[in-house]
Amino acid sequence: MGRFQEYQVIGRKLPSEKEPQPKLYRMRIFAPNEVVAKSRFWYFLRKLRKVKKATGEVVAVNVTKERRERTVGEGPAGNALTASTWAWRWTGTAWRTGYSRFGPSVDRTPSRLQISEKKPLKVKNFGIWLRYDSRSGTHNMYKEYRELSRADAVHACYQDMAARHRARFRSVQILRVAEIEKASDVRRPNIKQLLTPNLRFPLPHRVVKSRSLFLAHRPSTFY
Repeated sequence: MGRFQEYQVIGRKLPSEKEPQPKLYRMRIFAPNEVVAKSRFWYFLRKLRKVKKATGEVVAVNVTKERRERTVGEGPAGNALTASTWAWRWTGTAWRTGYSRFGPSVDRTPSRLQISEKKPLKVKNFGIWLRYDSRSGTHNMYKEYRELSRADAVHACYQDMAARHRARFRSVQILRVAEIEKASDVRRPNIKQLLTPNLRFPLPHRVVKSRSLFLAHRPSTFY
């Protein structure tokens, strides 16, 4: 599916006389492009809140950029950097656009903002809660990864699930992605071994660059 990006998709039901100001639903979706992100949004929203694409609309689509270009202002887009991936609901008035069928016509083009990673050059530990479907049923799992960003951690998770469990993209549902700030909260041994202070790695193979062009004996690079 390509490298993943983190999208924040905000949608709602279409306004009506019975419900002129419907509630807004927000999800953090990891997808290769915006089309797949919207498709996954409607898939989860239909299961969670019985809202279909035919009777709803996408209000905003925000994408996370690894390069820090500018800080996002206050509001749901700025405060949602540490929110989980599963469905969240926001009942503010920032994206309410009025009536669609029973009032004046308004612009239905979704607004787009860029959500910057706070520290894109810092290596962080991430915990991922997921649910995936296999041949024997549905399973819940928790995995940990050490990456630079949330999108990189989810990308590594999809690769790991495909290699270990043959789980496709459509079978894996990312429930939550959280940064592990304390080293004591790390559970997995493969991540714990990298948190040792003053960690050093051996050099079993060294390439010695000789000054002379021709040597009498072939140099040995193994110690």
